[in-house]
Amino acid sequence: MIPASLPDPNAINIISGAAEILGGIGILVPPTRIFAGWGLTVLLVAVFPANVNVALHGWPGENIAPWLLWARLPFQPLLIALVYWVTIRRPRQE
Repeated sequence: MIPASLPDPNAINIISGAAEILGGIGILVPPTRIFAGWGLTVLLVAVFPANVNVALHGWPGENIAPWLLWARLPFQPLLIALVYWVTIRRPRQE
């Protein structure tokens, strides 16, 4: 999914995957929830260009209908809003 124009797409994929896992764990730990929320928000914004790239050029090696790749894009802002609401906006409940 990562554009070939970026340096070392494999490393970027591994780093973004690790950040996603750590963010998910961070949400579960109340003292780190807000920090994890901001990190996941940044991550979701950062990976959006890769999702646009896949919608434009397809996913190499995968046979996914183009309309489905485009249909994913509107969910990104919804996910960002959800992460914000659950981790940053809502009062802490410990």
